[in-house]
Amino acid sequence: MGNKNFADKLFFSVTKVAAFISFALIVLLFIMLIKESGLSFSKFGLRFFITKVWDPVVEQYGALSFIYGSVISSLLALLISVPISLGIALFLSEFASKKLKEFLSIIMSLLAGIPSVIYGLWGIFVLAPILRNYIEPFLQKIFGFLIFFQGEPYGLDMLAAGIILSIMITPTISSISKDVFESVPRNLREAGLALGATKWEMIKIAVLKTAKQGVIGAIILGLGRAIGETMAVTMVIGNVHEISLSLFHPSATLASVIANEFAEATTDLYVSALFKIGLTLFFVTVILNIFAKVLIYSTTKKYKV
Repeated sequence: MGNKNFADKLFFSVTKVAAFISFALIVLLFIMLIKESGLSFSKFGLRFFITKVWDPVVEQYGALSFIYGSVISSLLALLISVPISLGIALFLSEFASKKLKEFLSIIMSLLAGIPSVIYGLWGIFVLAPILRNYIEPFLQKIFGFLIFFQGEPYGLDMLAAGIILSIMITPTISSISKDVFESVPRNLREAGLALGATKWEMIKIAVLKTAKQGVIGAIILGLGRAIGETMAVTMVIGNVHEISLSLFHPSATLASVIANEFAEATTDLYVSALFKIGLTLFFVTVILNIFAKVLIYSTTKKYKV
């Protein structure tokens, strides 16, 4: 009995230390980012976030164009991905047989596990030519009166980044949404059908309405993944430090500018500005993840899943 108690205490201590280490790493990372970005804070302050000039030659740095690129590419990814992801989640939770559900769940896991650089290569050699030669000229012909579809089709632009991101975040949103839908008690579904509701009406009233908070949490987690994505976006977005309303115009994101320019940063202020961008990314993704986890937890806890 004594050995068993000792083993339990040892296991508890080891897991407690492991949990503390994970928290300590986050704190240390935050402290490091604050310290390294201090020079940029003292030089530019909060003006850094509302200035779009990024010129290492004269050491003027502003992140507005990168913030714009991150926000627009991520929102475009959500616009494409959310309907598809929710459709996948609803099919798996409400319609698919057990074997088909297992098979498709494996496929979604494989999609989530593909390295981002592979998505980037596919974007450069497959997606970009299709966009440049077919899709973007078609969109320009139909919707060219809108500023979003004006300009020369490049293929490597904001639209390409949005499509790549939408593919990458779909497994995240769909898998979490599926779990949230499955957490809705079956008696709510049966009650809706017993009252004469169709399958769609039952899903709309009993499933979607009940799981609304959890679905929003899944979407926010997808948004966090999109904002923080680096390699795939860097390879397809064009990396131009400009703000343009056209989806056919190359742009840059907070993550892509770090990947592209960190090796070229030769001055302390240049490095500090890049660390400040990293701190911004860190802060935004942590806040989004915490908020999303709270929403998902509040939904699943309600039904004791």
